[in-house]
Amino acid sequence: MFHSLMRIFHPAKPRRERSPQHESNPRLSAAVLMVEAALQDEHFCERERAMIQSLLMRRFDLTEEEFVQLMAAAEEQNKRMVQLLGHTSDLSDTMEMAERLELIGMLWDVAYADDTLHPDEDLLIRRIAGLVSVGDRDRVVARNRAQARHSEERPSGA
Repeated sequence: MFHSLMRIFHPAKPRRERSPQHESNPRLSAAVLMVEAALQDEHFCERERAMIQSLLMRRFDLTEEEFVQLMAAAEEQNKRMVQLLGHTSDLSDTMEMAERLELIGMLWDVAYADDTLHPDEDLLIRRIAGLVSVGDRDRVVARNRAQARHSEERPSGA
């Protein structure tokens, strides 16, 4: 009887399973997060788009056509996205730590593509890093490296 009462007050927790229509797609998840980072300052400029294209094509060895399809899907998903967790879970589940560190560096590259780090971009990347289990130290190191890369790319006096 005691066990019956305990089940009433503490029902078994449902197992966390992905919905049947959800398929893990790290390429799409990374692209969605990059688009979200680019949109944080409410202006998705051509330099940010070009940076995303360069990063995704190099990281995932995409053709131009594959990139266009991926970006269209990412922008559509971004419009419907209400939380980061589905995408960050996909990345945590499918990427090794080194790949997640690379992803955080890529997000910093997108954030610095327009030469200005918006506070909301910083906050978003901090949240994503936490959700993919990248620690503060590694996140800051990735930020500093991206910042250095972008300051080298700008001509002096710019």
